Amino acid sequence: MLPHHKNGVNDLSSISDEKKIDTPMDGGTEDAWVSVIQKMDEAYADLVHSQVEVEEKNAELEENKLFFDSIQSSMSDVLIVCDHNGAIQRVNSALENLTGRKGDSLVGVHFTTLVEERFLQKVDSFLNQIRIQPVRDCELELIGTEGSVPLSMNCSPRKNHRGRLVGMVLIGRPLGELQKAYIDLNNTHAELKLAQERLVQSEKMASLGRLVAGVAHELNNPISFVYGNMHALQRYTERLSLYFDAINEGQSRESLKAMREELRLDKLIRDLNSLVDGTMEGADRVKEIVNDLRQFSSTQESEKTCFDLTHVIRTALHWIIKESKQSVDVVEIVPDGLYAFGHSGQIHQVVVNLIQNAVDAMIDSQVKCLELQAVQVGKRVEFSVSDTGPGVSEDNLSRLFDPFFTTKPVGQGTGLGLSISYGIVSEHGGKLEISNQPLGGVRALLVLPSEENDIV
Repeated sequence: MLPHHKNGVNDLSSISDEKKIDTPMDGGTEDAWVSVIQKMDEAYADLVHSQVEVEEKNAELEENKLFFDSIQSSMSDVLIVCDHNGAIQRVNSALENLTGRKGDSLVGVHFTTLVEERFLQKVDSFLNQIRIQPVRDCELELIGTEGSVPLSMNCSPRKNHRGRLVGMVLIGRPLGELQKAYIDLNNTHAELKLAQERLVQSEKMASLGRLVAGVAHELNNPISFVYGNMHALQRYTERLSLYFDAINEGQSRESLKAMREELRLDKLIRDLNSLVDGTMEGADRVKEIVNDLRQFSSTQESEKTCFDLTHVIRTALHWIIKESKQSVDVVEIVPDGLYAFGHSGQIHQVVVNLIQNAVDAMIDSQVKCLELQAVQVGKRVEFSVSDTGPGVSEDNLSRLFDPFFTTKPVGQGTGLGLSISYGIVSEHGGKLEISNQPLGGVRALLVLPSEENDIV
């Protein structure tokens, strides 16, 4: 039942107005709660998202921490991290093993307490030095469990995100390992150098050894000639001594004349000059051969001079052909008086090597012909050696000057002959080339300067 009013219309209007006022208030309250709930949902979603991100970051940080911890524990070098005052903040297991102290007990300790006293002045300046540039390879000693341990220390600045210096990082490597590595490296280098020198000299002596038989025969002729002349001179001396003794005894002119005819002193005197000349000629020939051998086998450097290349070529050819066990036809087109500039002994070695290789290449050939040519071309001389052997394959042709490369059977070549020869010729400012001939066989070309300061 509605309340009684005098004016029913007004009462109804009043009731209607109250309804109009209450309805919007109820709707606004509901919207407010919906908005609050939405905001709470959004905040909760943000919290959940933030929580996920935090957990991911924590997992990443944990993984990075484990990663860096594993690196530090695996380092064989000593690691010390200090603040800007030099107090230790962190160390690795290598330092713990070296000092025999746990990392926790070292935190906060000044790093200089780990350094031997005589190196304190050097390390005190580290913090000032790294402001300018890092410290590299500073040798010092740390106090270890078994005494002083020498280290090669590097010190670098440690800065924050603003670029301000907040400390330093010291990394040290035990010098014992470095010194041992250096010593081993130096010893290995010395052994390799000695082995190389021995191989080079061995190749040179092997080339010389191949000539011994020919040289012995070459020396035998003049020595035999000198030996025979000296026997004749000995007999002549005995006759002259008998004649002079008779003169000293005062024998008569007739008896002296008879003795002179009996001893054939007149013929003896006429032969003396030829005997002496022949002996001198044989001795000079021996001297010449010995000088050639000395130049060839000498390991000492001599001054470069103009030398008779024709003589070098013919001497090398003569020795090799004399020593060779196979019959080889030789075609020599080498003019007299052909001069080159350099070390005659070293070029002799090159020429011997080229001729010997050509002779060895024809060992299984039916036609064995060795051709030597030399000519003057402007300020250079060209000398070539051609054979009628099987030639060299294209694959091997480019490797002939490589050290230790040889096409000869095992045990018959060191593979150093052409390599050494190439080095000698290059040092002389010359050129050495080897090529196959169109009709078969190999041609080696040696080009040398004929005057000083000329380069081919």
